[in-house]
Amino acid sequence: MAQTVVKLGFGGQRLAHRELAWNRDTIRKGIKELTTGITCVDNYSGKGRYKAEEHLPNLLEDIKNLVDSQSQTDPSFKSQRLYTRLSASAVRKQLIEKYGYNAQDLPTSETIRVKLNDLGYTTRRVKKVLPQKKSQKPKQSLSN
Repeated sequence: MAQTVVKLGFGGQRLAHRELAWNRDTIRKGIKELTTGITCVDNYSGKGRYKAEEHLPNLLEDIKNLVDSQSQTDPSFKSQRLYTRLSASAVRKQLIEKYGYNAQDLPTSETIRVKLNDLGYTTRRVKKVLPQKKSQKPKQSLSN
């Protein structure tokens, strides 16, 4: 990008921004790297929020303790998922009541739902295993 803009000459940054939709800050950074020979490192991967477990180290363990008593495995044993009766908002309320978490420090119920899914829980109604019904249709005789 920088080499192209430098070849364009005076007004090249503005032209590249307008015609090619290149960011002017990125172009300036590239020109500085080109002239000095030093590569600028921006630590882009280091940006963002910390995970909730870093702020509250016991959060995942407390969620497991709450949900394990209210969950069961897949009744058909076709998957390794655990089904729980508790919704994410109910888990959040119980974390506040039983474990004394502060409501402002605790993540939202959407974040707790994601944590439940990461731990292997599915928030659905727990279904009972029902026996399959046998059909009671009368059989027709061939003598008619």
